[in-house]
Amino acid sequence: MTLPAEGVERMFDRIAPVYDAMNRVMTAGLDRRWRRITARSVVHQGDRVLDAACGTGDLAIEDRKAGGEVTGLDFSHRMLERARRKDPLVEWVRGDIQRLEFEDGSFDAVTIGFGIRNVEDLGAGLLELRRVLAGGGRIGILEITRPHGLLRPFFALWFDRLVPLLGKILPGGSAYSYLPASVKRFPGPEALAEELRRAGFEDVRWRTFAGGIVALHTGVAV
Repeated sequence: MTLPAEGVERMFDRIAPVYDAMNRVMTAGLDRRWRRITARSVVHQGDRVLDAACGTGDLAIEDRKAGGEVTGLDFSHRMLERARRKDPLVEWVRGDIQRLEFEDGSFDAVTIGFGIRNVEDLGAGLLELRRVLAGGGRIGILEITRPHGLLRPFFALWFDRLVPLLGKILPGGSAYSYLPASVKRFPGPEALAEELRRAGFEDVRWRTFAGGIVALHTGVAV
C-alpha cells in the first residue's frame, strides 16, 4: 500500500540532503542521461512545461534546456529549497499532484521523473496531470521498474538489499528502505500504459533502459 501523502512528504524532507548522491550511486550516474532523454522526448521549444514531483530539480532543469518555460512542483519544501539553488530560471512551487492548483490546459508538456509511484492514488494523479495539459499536450514518465530475465537476480540484490543498506550509512537515508517496496507494488510497463490510456492519453509508448530497470512512458493528451 502506498504511504499517505503526508508520510511521503515527511520522508522526502528527510532524504533531501542525500537525494542527489543516492541517485548517482543507485544508477551509476545514468539517471542524468535518462532525464535528458525524457525531456527531449516530450518538450518542444517554447512549451509551457510542468515537471511534477520535481524533487531537487534535475528533470525540470533538463526541460528548460530542451526549450521549455518550466514550472517545477513538489510537496517537499526541503527538496524545493535545493532545487531553487540549482536554477533560478525555473518557477519552483509547492503542491500536490492529486490537487494541482492550475487551470485546465495550462501546460503543453508534463514530465515526472521517479515520482509517480509515490502518488497515493495513481489514477487520480494521472487524471490531474491530464487535466492541466492542453489538447495534444505530451506527457513523459520516467520510473523504476522490475526487469525480467538475467538481470532480475542482480536487481533484487542491488535494490532490495544494497540500496537500503547504503541509505542507512547516509544521514536521513534510512527512508530508502521504503524504495524496494514502492517499486514492487507499482504497475509494470504494460499496466502503467493502460493506466495512462484510462486517464485520457493516446499514442502511449514506452522504452526501457539499463536492461529493463527503468522505463520511460510517453503519451499524448486526447
